[in-house]
Amino acid sequence: MASMRDIKRRRDSIQSTGQITKAMKLVSTVKLQKAKGKAESTKPYFDLMYETVSNMLAKSGNINHKYLKPGASSGKAVIVITGNRGLAGGYNTNITKLITNGGIQREDVVAYTIGSKGRDFLARKNFKIARDYSEIIEEPMYSDAKEICDDVLAAFTEGDVGEIYLAYTSFKNTVVHEPQLIKLLPVEAEAGKNGNMDTTPMNYEPEETEALNLIIPKYMCSLIYGALIESVASENGARMQAMDNATSNAEEMISDLSLKYNRARQAAITQELTEIVAGANAIE
Repeated sequence: MASMRDIKRRRDSIQSTGQITKAMKLVSTVKLQKAKGKAESTKPYFDLMYETVSNMLAKSGNINHKYLKPGASSGKAVIVITGNRGLAGGYNTNITKLITNGGIQREDVVAYTIGSKGRDFLARKNFKIARDYSEIIEEPMYSDAKEICDDVLAAFTEGDVGEIYLAYTSFKNTVVHEPQLIKLLPVEAEAGKNGNMDTTPMNYEPEETEALNLIIPKYMCSLIYGALIESVASENGARMQAMDNATSNAEEMISDLSLKYNRARQAAITQELTEIVAGANAIE
């Protein structure tokens, strides 16, 4: 059985850890409120952008455009959004699992990493990392999304990759965050969310190639920026939950150790009283 000193030392250590996790939970809660508001205000725009472009292409007929068909290269650019810090439950791990178990061959992956956790994991697993943008995840801006978009589009246009994917965590609400792997290029036509498709033919002004050269890069930038905003909110939500669980576990452990400490202390007092009584009886 552990001594009173060992129990007290362990209890004090857990109390210190609990104070840290409680403070981290409070910080994450404040950050989450800010990120949540931003994600909820921007999400409708990006959802509508995705649906509008998909429907537009579905009504355009067979258009021969570089952004609507896979490139000749087997390489697949994957924009990987994780965090720069851990202690967020399975937030970072769930994204890296999308890469390792997402059906894309390891040798075909060309990673564009946002977040040091994802970058370090992929580097350890010997994935090819084309470029890292980990510094932008702390406070992403639209200009950051445009820089990333320009880089991956250049790789696609130059034939270095044949497809472009985006791995991020979709923010549903404070407690629900869904890792997703979506294809950005080639753009695929889809029906609207209600399953219905307007069959009215689509006419372009200026001509379709010039119009798509303008529309699709903006469409991609919008989706990347939306993914950055949702990922930040998801990370803070996941960290808040993880720290809340850790704090609760610490409180339970402290309660259990306090009970053990009191029992050990009571046993020690009882032993001392027994020895005193025994000594007094011996003197008599």
